[in-house]
Amino acid sequence: MTVPQMQRARGRAAAGFALRGGRVRLTELHQSGSAKAMLPRVHAATPEVVFLNTAGGLTGGDRMAYALEVGAGARVTATTQAAERAYAASGGVAELDVAIAAGPGAEVAWLPQETILFDRSALARRTSATLAGDARLVMAETLVLGRAAMGETVATLSLADRREVTRDGAPVLLEPLAIDSAALARRGGAAVLGGARAMATVALVAPGAEDALGRVRAALTDPAVEAAASGWDGKCVVRMLAPDGFPLRRLVARVIETLTPGPLPRVWQM
Repeated sequence: MTVPQMQRARGRAAAGFALRGGRVRLTELHQSGSAKAMLPRVHAATPEVVFLNTAGGLTGGDRMAYALEVGAGARVTATTQAAERAYAASGGVAELDVAIAAGPGAEVAWLPQETILFDRSALARRTSATLAGDARLVMAETLVLGRAAMGETVATLSLADRREVTRDGAPVLLEPLAIDSAALARRGGAAVLGGARAMATVALVAPGAEDALGRVRAALTDPAVEAAASGWDGKCVVRMLAPDGFPLRRLVARVIETLTPGPLPRVWQM
């Protein structure tokens, strides 16, 4: 018997920016397959690029890639148009690759909206950022295990999520995360999720980033979210856990506003 081949989504979107004549200008734009990069009109000096998966989500066998290159001295904010969704996989693993490059003196904010993981989803994601010289990076990542309002429960999952940042070729931040069904079965434990349904990490990687620790900790006042921050060696990292995605999103937004000079991307408006 011939097993029918399931249709899979493929896509790559890339954008490049450079500082020319005192303004940040677009130098590259590539879109193929289900991946798009949109450039909304903004009234601030910092341009925004919004990445979008037109397939509406990811499932086993899908391949998606986003790339952002920001030249020396330029400032750019990048985000996603909506929450990414990883749906139940009938076979294979969905792959998402995000590559960010920032030149000397560049400032990049990578602020994707949350990723919602559904029961029986399988996702492998890699986010890599290469910084040159004194480049500054703010990056956020939020994971939500099903939608509480819909009564969804995630019991079976395969997640491999790796974030890595290098400066001038040397690693400065490396965060591998793996969650499987066995870990979910122990989610009530303090060493796992502590019963949380949603989790987030926000990191500032920049010279002197540890100096932001005081004002970041002052922002961690939401009683619905368990949060802690640490600063060391050019990094300030905030980790958060919550029973639902909404209070977590609210606090993530507050932390981002503490770490970035401009407003949140317009698509983040709640």
